[in-house]
Order: sequence, then C-alpha cells, then structure tokens
Amino acid sequence: MSAAPLAGPSERPPVEDIFERLLALHPKLIDLSLDRMWRVLERLGHPQRRLPPVIHVAGTNGKGSTVAFMRAVLEAAGKRVHVYTSPHLVRFNERIRLAGHLVDDATLTDALARAEVANEGAPITFFEITTAAAFLLFSEVPADVLLLEVGLGGRLDATNVIDAPLVSVITPVSIDHVDFLGETVAAIAGEKAGILKRGVPAVIAQQPREALAVIERQAARLGVPLTVMGEGFQAHEEGGRLVVQDEDGLIDLPRPRLVGPHQIGNAGLAVETLRIAGQRDPALRLPFAAFEDGMRQANWPARLQRLGPGPLTQRAPEGVDVWLDGGHNAAGGQALAAALADLEDRVSRPLVMIVGMLGSKDSGTFLAPFAGLARELIAVPVPGEHKGQPPEAVAAAASAHGISASTAVSVAAALESLDMSGTVSAGPAPRVLIAGSLYLAGAVLAENGSLPD
Repeated sequence: MSAAPLAGPSERPPVEDIFERLLALHPKLIDLSLDRMWRVLERLGHPQRRLPPVIHVAGTNGKGSTVAFMRAVLEAAGKRVHVYTSPHLVRFNERIRLAGHLVDDATLTDALARAEVANEGAPITFFEITTAAAFLLFSEVPADVLLLEVGLGGRLDATNVIDAPLVSVITPVSIDHVDFLGETVAAIAGEKAGILKRGVPAVIAQQPREALAVIERQAARLGVPLTVMGEGFQAHEEGGRLVVQDEDGLIDLPRPRLVGPHQIGNAGLAVETLRIAGQRDPALRLPFAAFEDGMRQANWPARLQRLGPGPLTQRAPEGVDVWLDGGHNAAGGQALAAALADLEDRVSRPLVMIVGMLGSKDSGTFLAPFAGLARELIAVPVPGEHKGQPPEAVAAAASAHGISASTAVSVAAALESLDMSGTVSAGPAPRVLIAGSLYLAGAVLAENGSLPD
C-alpha cells in the first residue's frame, strides 16, 4: 500500500508533497486498527454516513476482478459507479474512481489536504488517511453505488467503518499476510468475516471448508443471510459461456473477457452479488443486456493481461507472447498455473516465467503449481524501494520444484536474454509470464507505457 513514486523536487506536483507528509505520520505502513479512522472521520463530519449504497468486498484473491466485473455490468446499465481499490499499479489515482472516472490530481490533492488538516498531525497510517480522503470524495460526488474493496483483512481494515452496506462479499480466502491476519486459513477467514454486518446479506465464494465454517459462525451470530457459491448458487462454464444459477433462475452469459478458469468464479460471484443488490435496491435492478455487455467489457490490469507492443515488450525476440499478472501467493499460483495450462491446451508454446517477489511472500508455494508446466524461470528484482526477495532465492525455489532457473538484473534484461537461452532456437516462440508481485506488475506497465485508465 505504497504511495505513488516521488518525482524530483523541481517537478513534483503538489499531491506528491502531501503523500510525503502523510507517509511520515505513522512509523508503520500497516497497523490494523479502527480507532484512528473513527477519529479523523468524526473531524471530517462522518463522510462515511453520506455515501451511495455500498457493496463491500473482502477476500484473499479475486477481489479486484470481482469488483471489475461488477463495475462493468453496472456501467453497461448506465449507472454512475464509485470504486475504491488498492494497491495501485502505476499511479495512486487508480485507487479512486469517481462516477466512472479516475480521480484527477487537483481533486485528489484537495481531498487529501482536507483530511490532513482534520487529522491535525496525529499518528495515522497512509492507507487510513487516504481512505478517509476517498470517503470525502465519494460523499460529495453523486453516484448510484460504491464498490468498496478492503485493503487488508477486513475486521480492522480502514474501510470497515460502513454501518450497513447493501451487500457484503467475501472472495476466496487463502494464506497471505500471515504477519497481520494469522497463520491459518481459519484465522484469516475470521478477519475477512469481520466485514459482515447484522442483517446485511452476504455473497460468499467457494471456500476451504475451515474458512467457510468460520464465516458461517460469524453470519449466524449476526443474523446475516448467506448465499454461498456451490450451495445457494452455481457458476460454471458451459459451451464456452458463463452459466449462473440460483433459486430465481438461470442466466446464460458470454464467457468473461478476463482470462483464466478462476475468472469464471469471480464473474459468477459478481453476477450473484448484483442480483441480490437489485433485490434490495430497485434502482439497481439491471437488464440482462447489461450483464452480457459487462462480461465482454470487464477490464482489470495486471490480471493475466496480454501486453501489447511497447518499449518493454519490444525487447523480447520477435514472436514472443508476453503476459502479466500480479499473483504472488499460493492460491494465486494455483489459479495462474491453471490458466496457463488452459492457454497451453489452446495454443501450445513453451512457458518461460519472469518472476520477482517481495520478501514477505513464500516463493516456493507460489511456484509449486508450475512444476512440469514452466520450461524455464528467470528471477528478477522488484524495482523500487520495496523489500524484495533476492533473485537468487526465487531461482532456488524454482529449482527445488524442478524448474530450470537463472537470474537477470531486470525484466528488460530477462526478455532480451530469451534469444540466447535456447527457448526460441527451435519450435514456437515462448509464452512469457511476468508475475510474483503487484509492484513488479506496476513497474512493467509503466515501462511499457501501458497505463491503467
């Protein structure tokens, strides 16, 4: 949850000056608590109480994709949609979408300045105070709905100050951020279930048994009606299309635009959530055509994104197919490997991975699903000031799973090395997957000129 990269003093826009001051307000980047949020929100006049209907989304994997599908469907229906997601890939502005448009620098600077004044220099994390500024903007710009993604966990996340969302959503729960959320799936699920609110319906993705048990217990305590994928509704691919079915009937939609079998579940979760939202709020009852168009139009950068021509991809030998994904944990590795296996079934190419990971991530569990699938891995550092794993450690983890591994000083150098590695000398050019970190993905998009909009 870092700020946007800082420019030089002479060219730095005002928003960067505020970012620098806000980052200095707390010695830790992450310190889960709601006390500081309640304090600054009170001084701002409680903007969280003046929001459009909120769909609150927690989970380990698939949050952003699920939000992207919901946004695409809602906007296809002509709805004005606020969106809050994190982290950003290239620019902080990506986190805040106001009625369909990314927040501009001037609007963002004003909101951050007002939040800074209200905070009066008190300790507060960067994510907390920027979330407070986002609530200010969401309360002041008219919209039909706010899609609100949890930053980390749920129970003590800065977004968890909404008293009564329209619907709560929990995407698949798995091991990640163990230093903050706990070392077991059950413990992590307990943190995610902290977004459930008394009497507010919740839509739950398919979960490990121990995660679902925790979520169900919390829901029972709060009288939360649960709709669980695989029980209350089904979502699957059939004949190249997405089929979602619940007690109200079946909806047959185009296959989601986002690539990978795991996106079937994310899209189904989004569809069911919007169907329940429409039952609670007549203004959000959406026509069938909006669901169709939304599946075709959904976009979420760095989630198995095929990179087009640009300054970075042109460093690769001719014919190389370059894909980008921010996946970085065990469940993300499993989903990515399944998606790449699906691509391999359609068009066979040798798979070469370019991977950079943060020091807090388990590279071995992320890479394990690629054993027997990836021909080669090139480990690279994560650019910037992030605490990345040494490429040698990532390469060693790959070797432990039988994947031929080497290192390079950058993604560009790794791409340039492909024509000397023997992967291109015979047969089809390789399919390259760049993965392991959202920070790495952001740097790749910036270097290739593929900026999110």
